[in-house]
Amino acid sequence: EAQTLKNIKHPAIPNYLDYFELNLPDCKGFALVQEYIAAPSLEEAVKLGRKFSESEIQEIATALLNILTYLHQQQPSIIHRDIKPSNILLTDRSGNSVGQVYLIDFGAVKSVASSEGGTITVVGTYGYMPPEQFGGHTTPASDLFSLGATLIYLATGRHPTELPSKDGKIDFAKSVRLNHSLVRWLEQIIEPSCERRFKTATEALQALKHPIVIEEKIRLKQPKYSHLKLDKTKEAIEVMFPAKGFTPEILFIGLFALFWNGFMIAWTGIGIAVSMPTNMSIMMHLFSIPFWLIGFGLIGSVIFTLLGKTQLQIDSEQISLTYSCLGIKYQTPQAANRGDIEVIECDTTGWQIEKNGKKVEIVSRITLWANGKAYNLKPTVKQPSNMANRMTNYNPASVELNWLAQELSEWLRLPITRG
Repeated sequence: EAQTLKNIKHPAIPNYLDYFELNLPDCKGFALVQEYIAAPSLEEAVKLGRKFSESEIQEIATALLNILTYLHQQQPSIIHRDIKPSNILLTDRSGNSVGQVYLIDFGAVKSVASSEGGTITVVGTYGYMPPEQFGGHTTPASDLFSLGATLIYLATGRHPTELPSKDGKIDFAKSVRLNHSLVRWLEQIIEPSCERRFKTATEALQALKHPIVIEEKIRLKQPKYSHLKLDKTKEAIEVMFPAKGFTPEILFIGLFALFWNGFMIAWTGIGIAVSMPTNMSIMMHLFSIPFWLIGFGLIGSVIFTLLGKTQLQIDSEQISLTYSCLGIKYQTPQAANRGDIEVIECDTTGWQIEKNGKKVEIVSRITLWANGKAYNLKPTVKQPSNMANRMTNYNPASVELNWLAQELSEWLRLPITRG
């Protein structure tokens, strides 16, 4: 082990200085001497209350994967076998950097033996050790498991053994607010089966930098008749739904609103003109309030359809759906954390089957689910007028929604589920 350390030359690994044996009455053992680094460990930082952002976790992961790439590419490969928060040092932040990362404590280091394709070991730390290490066998992928468990500790602030497990795997997804692509990456790196993990640190690093798009399909383009305005960058995506404008349906609603409100004005005028006892007049006006609200609601619906706009915005922090009309803005549902976005649900069939087996027509839409909140996006073009046409004929609303769902899926790194 000491000879192995002598050959390690990496800026993120403290230099090996010496070794000696202890043979004291109350202390016997082997000691390694390395360069001292004046920095706290990740475990100390978390216990002092430091919270690590998603970008910082990715930066730490990248630094450690570069170190592991160096170690695993040695001849023979060097496996650390005890990667955990207390064995990783982090200096103070520097500019936009999370700080310099150091990997320490090589007391358990081993070179992969040429015989039997591995090394015999029972060392490590419970919670950060992969299952195969309990059986006395390690590979480079074993260090990757320990790295993944360490990153989960940074994201949750909890020891891996304090988190629930499912089928022998750390079930951490509900305890973090991370991009789903990073969650999937972590889920793969901590697979209990060594065969299902990334095979090398290089492979894991490439997957971290370039996540695979979940749904591989033909690249869709925005239909020419679509009125949506899509603006996306690496930092944010924004979809603007313009006002629907005049339609036959809104003409009908507008005429009905005029009739309804005209009736309510006449009703109120009669109530004021006719001499009635005071209490009776008050009761009549109170009884009219719900009907006035319906009238105002109809007028508001007409105005919003003609002039109102809807804006979906997702950035690194949150998702919001804002409705605006004549300078008035409101959000429904309220904004949620971006990390809470769980599902992109796209329903373009125009119908659904209820529990009793009955088919019910519904409006085609995309629904983004975040922490139980539904952010509904409806097409800007008209869909076929009946269920049969929706299922058999060309549906322009379906084409527009499928394109938008693909754009959201690629940007969020989330799969599309069909309603």
